Amino acid sequence: QVQLVESGGGLVQPGGSLRLSCAASGSIFRNAIMGWYRQAPGKQRELVARYTSGGNTNYADSVKGRFTISRDNAKDTVYLQMNSLKPEDTAVYFCNAGMRSGVHYWGQGTQVTVSS
Repeated sequence: QVQLVESGGGLVQPGGSLRLSCAASGSIFRNAIMGWYRQAPGKQRELVARYTSGGNTNYADSVKGRFTISRDNAKDTVYLQMNSLKPEDTAVYFCNAGMRSGVHYWGQGTQVTVSS
């Protein structure tokens, strides 16, 4: 059974930091391109950060220099470190596992709210 379980969301003041975690089923983690997406109210889901098939990373322009995606292969976990958070970063953040077959798996989402 495929499982992506996110954690780490919450309420933070502007300028603050949060770290999101996504624990994946082992078979998925080893064979998928992992990434983070987000969806704000009334907006489409958008890419935040992801690994490429070559192991490099891509970031949305809006988060470059503030967010960092990383992974711990021993724990089958991918992280999103978010620094210098802004109110416009408020969204539900989703972990994504993209398989070579084209199938995508999604976590349940974790709410991030940036507000004073």
